[in-house]
Amino acid sequence: MKIALMQLLPEETVAAQLRKATEACRQAKKMGADITLFPEMWSTGYRIPEDESALGSMAVRHDSPFLQHFSALAEELQMAIVMTCLEAYEDRYQNALTAFDRYGEEVLHYAKVHTCAFEAERVFDPGEGFHVADLDLGEERVRIGAMICFDREFPESARILMLKGAEVILVPNACPMEINRLSALRTRAYENMLAVATCNYPKGQPDCNGHSTVFDGVAWLREESGVRDMCVFEALEEEGIYLAEIDLKLLRTYREGEVMGWKYRHPEAYGILTERMT
Repeated sequence: MKIALMQLLPEETVAAQLRKATEACRQAKKMGADITLFPEMWSTGYRIPEDESALGSMAVRHDSPFLQHFSALAEELQMAIVMTCLEAYEDRYQNALTAFDRYGEEVLHYAKVHTCAFEAERVFDPGEGFHVADLDLGEERVRIGAMICFDREFPESARILMLKGAEVILVPNACPMEINRLSALRTRAYENMLAVATCNYPKGQPDCNGHSTVFDGVAWLREESGVRDMCVFEALEEEGIYLAEIDLKLLRTYREGEVMGWKYRHPEAYGILTERMT
């Protein structure tokens, strides 16, 4: 599975974002990508206006021409596209993504559950759950799920996706990727035996520094001594389209024989996890 991490600087308008993303998708297809992943809330470049009218004018609806364009582009290129948006519904807003398969069909829609309500994202409604979908890669299918940025900090996010069968989690991002956040991504991959692919904005975008990554979830191989580095790709800080590969056969063989993930859980002991703390 070849994934293009679209670590790109944003433009000034939604229309310019559409044009830049379209050009980037065409380039990713030439590079051999099966799927493209954009940073968090690409439609606005993660800009969240405080003014209600400005917010409304920048937001796109789920049936908008903006998203319909990427549905058509995915079909044209025969390449899956995961597009991220400041999304409007009724008179409310969400931080959301939509995944289109290589036929242009929507296979996954997800709204960020763990919104950063302590900052500008307090104007967003959180999503209501975590979802997975089967993605047709041509010769095989892969089950994908999604988290968005701050979702990464909650183990439950990835755990639920794993329990629903996710093999690869796609993570749009917009924050500094430093040792602790990178370690959280590594841990989500390790403890759930799945791959985690993250796309961040590059250096030059406020509070961002690139370092988009792929952790493939395979911590060791029985035929090799010691442990292996699950980080199979880490981008530089600079803007670029970065192509990374996930070996699905290797991951699936590992999941069959190793002990993390779903295999030795004791859910009867986890009751407090569903209680809201005051």
